[in-house]
Amino acid sequence: MRALQILIDGFAISALYGLGATGFTLLFGVSGVLNLSHGGIMVTAALIGWFAGAGHGLGPYAGTVIGVLAGLLIAYATYFAVVRPIQRSPAIAHEEKEIFILTGTLLWGIMIQVGMVWLFTDNPVTMRALLPGVVTVLGVRVTNNEIMIAVISWVAIGLLWVLVNRTRAGKALLAAAINPRGLTLLGFELSNIYLLVWTIYGILAGLAGVLLASFLGVSPLNAGQLTASAFSVVVLGGLGSVAGSLVAAYVVGYLETITAYLIAPTLRPIPALLLLVLVVYVRPQGLLGRR
Repeated sequence: MRALQILIDGFAISALYGLGATGFTLLFGVSGVLNLSHGGIMVTAALIGWFAGAGHGLGPYAGTVIGVLAGLLIAYATYFAVVRPIQRSPAIAHEEKEIFILTGTLLWGIMIQVGMVWLFTDNPVTMRALLPGVVTVLGVRVTNNEIMIAVISWVAIGLLWVLVNRTRAGKALLAAAINPRGLTLLGFELSNIYLLVWTIYGILAGLAGVLLASFLGVSPLNAGQLTASAFSVVVLGGLGSVAGSLVAAYVVGYLETITAYLIAPTLRPIPALLLLVLVVYVRPQGLLGRR
């Protein structure tokens, strides 16, 4: 019975991890940006979605939409106020821009976290369930909301796959990840490609944030932890590999769930971190990464 409970709960949390990490790794694969304000964007989406849904009585669905839009706006702010000025600055040497972007997004994430604490509180909040009620699966009680969250996560990941592999814009994203200079020679504007990938990233990060608030609850103090979790997943899967991130999300999700059930909830991140250290030592490019 406990094994089935772990299987079900692990699937839901892993789907959420996969949703959050997919946008993170797609952004790196296309634009080369490791956004260390990722957790702050998720938390902002979650808190604003909660505030709109509960504080203003708009309900969980309207709150979810508003939260996703908030995540998208913060992602745009990250790009236009932090990342792009560094990328275009003539005062920063090209080989130093990556570390400046890492530092800039890290500081930006801290600013977001402090701002959310000031606007709201540092207390955890939980959005209302998207789908109330409980069902029994082979003798195990599972909330409808948990099933709904897993379904939404995988629908979003599926739509992303269709966009990337079946549309002209998606193929341009893939080309930008492989040979951006060649793409410009074909007449594509890289700034438009980067804006598109930041749009996709903002929507996915915002959606992951509000779903997390509905599933486990969030606090502004979770921002750093969420960034670390996403970073761990994409490094474990392979930087720039969406498929690797999905595999790693389920490895991490089930490791954490097993640890929480069989050992102690407070120790749930430890086995995944140990696995990450082992993989980085044995296979630095990650499970499915190439670089």
